[in-house]
This record gives sequence, C-alpha cells and structure tokens, in this order.
Amino acid sequence: MQPNQGEEMTTSSTHRDIATNAYFDTFDAGDVDAVDTYFSSDLIDHNPTPGAPSAIDGMRGLVAAVRDGFTGTKHTIVYQAETDDGAIVTQWIMTGKHTGSWFGTPASGRDVSFAGTDIVRVVDGRINEIWHVEQLLQLQAQIAG
Repeated sequence: MQPNQGEEMTTSSTHRDIATNAYFDTFDAGDVDAVDTYFSSDLIDHNPTPGAPSAIDGMRGLVAAVRDGFTGTKHTIVYQAETDDGAIVTQWIMTGKHTGSWFGTPASGRDVSFAGTDIVRVVDGRINEIWHVEQLLQLQAQIAG
C-alpha cells in the first residue's frame, strides 16, 4: 500500500527534524546520551572519527569533544534539501567559544565560526548513515590565532 501525499510529507518532515533539530541540538547541548536516541547503533559514518572503535562510538566522542572544547555552541541551518532517494542534505554554521581542549589544542578563549555540510539517511527514526564535511582548517586557524 502506497502512503498518501500527507503521510509521505509527515515522514519527510520527521526525517528532516531528526536530521537537523535533534542532531544539532545533541551537539549544542553536549548530550552524549542523546546519540543513542538519534543515531542507529549500526551507524555507517563515511567520514569516521580516527581511532574510534565504531561509527556510533565516534559520534559519541565527537559530541563529547564539542561539549568539552566549546561553550555556547549554536548550529544555524543555512540550507537544507531532501534528495530523491530520501537523504537529507544540510549546510550549517557552528558558532561558539573555544574554552576547552579540542583534539589536543588547549583553550584559546576565542570565538569561532565555521561551516559544514552533512548528508544523512534516516531509517526507523534514527540516523543510520552519514557523510559530513567540516571546515576544520578554518576552525583550527581561528583557535590557533
């Protein structure tokens, strides 16, 4: 049975909400436990965190690293679209203050702003696949001064 247009839009809307609000709120709040709510335990990360034993562990570590390295983080959505096959593409900007260690770089106290793009696939209410690109050199230049 095919869903009617209203049902399809609701699913799409729910997927977009998970791919943006839930996902970025998790980072902005530094809520490592929420990773298990919004990401599949068998997450496929096409750009995994180096040294993480699994993609879900890498995502937990990334949320903790943002939480521990920055205060006042805020993700702002610049652009979002859904592909024909249901993936959600989101371009974002994160702002905050570098107040803790960030992958070995000690706190600088500097304000930061950098961009990224994520492509996620949501299945059964959780992100189960992700591609992500962040302007990490821009971030590093800002915190290094």
